[in-house]
Amino acid sequence: MKLAHKAHVAVVDGENFVIMQNEGQIFEPKLKTVAQPDLTASNFSAGVKHQDDAGQRTGSTQLDELAHAAAASEWLNKQAISGEIDDLVVIADPKTLGEMRRHYHSELEKRVSGEIAKTMTGETGEKIAAAISSS
Repeated sequence: MKLAHKAHVAVVDGENFVIMQNEGQIFEPKLKTVAQPDLTASNFSAGVKHQDDAGQRTGSTQLDELAHAAAASEWLNKQAISGEIDDLVVIADPKTLGEMRRHYHSELEKRVSGEIAKTMTGETGEKIAAAISSS
């Protein structure tokens, strides 16, 4: 996948959220961390679809993680609407990415140039750039 110069990369999981920016070239990205937003997860209705009887018995509904994904989308929506983000690649584990997509504003959808369904939080910028290049 190509990553435009100055494009943003959101790396998200159920607890972490990092925004990086490409300071390199399209086919040779060099990522720099530019923000680690402190989110307040408030949309706990996000995980309602995961609240089945089996999930409640085993504690696998993970409402906090899904609410964090919704909060990350809300933060990205504000950035897209205000024009702070023009080109974005989202990297998140499959469950988080699925929840985030449900909350994308139309302005954010226009700016998402790619998505990678993979857990990459805690990885170095070099590993994340390599994952983008190989996608």
